[in-house]
Amino acid sequence: MASQLFRKKSIDALIADSEQTGRRLERSLGPWSLTALGIGAVIGSGIFSLTGTAASGVTLKTHSILHAPVLDLLLQGPDAVSTIGRPGAGPAVALSFFILALICGLAGLCYAELASMIPVAGSAYTYAYATMGEIVAWIIGWDLILEYAVSNMAVAVGFSAYINAILKALIGVELPFVLSQPMIVGGEFSGAWFNLPTLLILIGVTWVLVKGVQESARANLVMVFIKVAAILIFVFGAAGSVQAANYTPFMPNGFSGVLTGAAIVFFTYIGFDSVSTAAEECRNPKRDLPFGIFMTLGICAVLYASVATVLTGVINWKELDTAAPVAKALTSIGRENLQVVVSTGAVIGMLSSLLVFQYGQARIWFVMARDRFLPDRFAMVHPKYQTPDRATWVAGILVGIPAGIFDIGTFADLSNIGTLFAFMLASIGVLVLRKTQPDRPRGFRVPWVPVVPIASVFFCFLLMLSLPLETWVRFFAWLTIGLAIYWFYGRRRAAEKHTDANF
Repeated sequence: MASQLFRKKSIDALIADSEQTGRRLERSLGPWSLTALGIGAVIGSGIFSLTGTAASGVTLKTHSILHAPVLDLLLQGPDAVSTIGRPGAGPAVALSFFILALICGLAGLCYAELASMIPVAGSAYTYAYATMGEIVAWIIGWDLILEYAVSNMAVAVGFSAYINAILKALIGVELPFVLSQPMIVGGEFSGAWFNLPTLLILIGVTWVLVKGVQESARANLVMVFIKVAAILIFVFGAAGSVQAANYTPFMPNGFSGVLTGAAIVFFTYIGFDSVSTAAEECRNPKRDLPFGIFMTLGICAVLYASVATVLTGVINWKELDTAAPVAKALTSIGRENLQVVVSTGAVIGMLSSLLVFQYGQARIWFVMARDRFLPDRFAMVHPKYQTPDRATWVAGILVGIPAGIFDIGTFADLSNIGTLFAFMLASIGVLVLRKTQPDRPRGFRVPWVPVVPIASVFFCFLLMLSLPLETWVRFFAWLTIGLAIYWFYGRRRAAEKHTDANF
């Protein structure tokens, strides 16, 4: 039994499976298409929706030990529970993004080496299968399904909020409350029935993805240009209204607040993880995947820091606890005309995030089904469009329904802990392969091994501890469900398919 649980799949076997007729994806993406995919995922809810939450923090009507960050509980004990909610970074939210850029840079180096060695869809799931064995691969695959799903749910909720902001600014009306707001907010019923725009937009994005990866990449590229333009319009248009007084105090909740702010928005940085899920559809993965990962991180770090600096300069950080903080900031300084332009760009930008997240999630389903952990039908490729159409449709529906029910904060933390866990395992994978296969060709090599991978693991774990205990409980509950599915379904199917010769 133990031999199966920790049985590894060789890199050669992974690559061979990716070339199977009928289950092979078309290699059509170049370096800039990959970069656009990464930017499309990274610049979404984090910059247009969660920047405000990271600055202002999260306030709860009630509080318990479940709501306290684990790091505070470890350092302060029960006293950490006395704080209602989670303190934000304040104007130091720009520092939060800087810290994120450094941590993601460490993880990005590890992803770049693994992606250049293993040009197969599946991201951290595939890397874990090659380095740590079947049970670890299943856990991280199940975790990635959660990561991508809840990330898209969070973006979809932000999309709905900005749609309402645009309608109110243009024609003075809003969508009916009962059909445009989450049913459950902060664990309580809001009075709304269902957030319908979230479901409708996810169905539309799913349809585009099924039509073909090249078509999806072109659509994403256009949306990324519009999104970046909207960000620059906000930064330069609102910079003249910055008031120095809003930056004082710069770090109102100390460094703990900075870490909490970073943990709140960390899920947005999984964009470079989305780049690695495209490995099987990349024309020259050894060269182009590292390029796409590093360009994504560099460009997005500059954009995030710029928006955070201007946003907290034009409006007091305490007033930014909203799903549409950029729109609120522009309204507060009387720039309603600019608000319409920026909000429109934000909505289009969120569409690109939805597109890329949904793309990545479908590829996780696809490669796990190809390994028979999930039903075979999810590993089938459409004969005309050459996309995993069934996996894409099911993933879209399973994301759209919960997105109409819950609020953005519920999703963000769950995605954060899943993302950080994936980054940790990918970093460990570099250490394992350097030990077990030191001579295998690598298109990119992480410098200063083992320092960089170990540092990546440490800082990712530190951010995981900055998340509330409640998120850890939900995360372990999700993993428990996944382990039950593996034990009673995936384990037997994987054993039926594979023989020792495949590994």
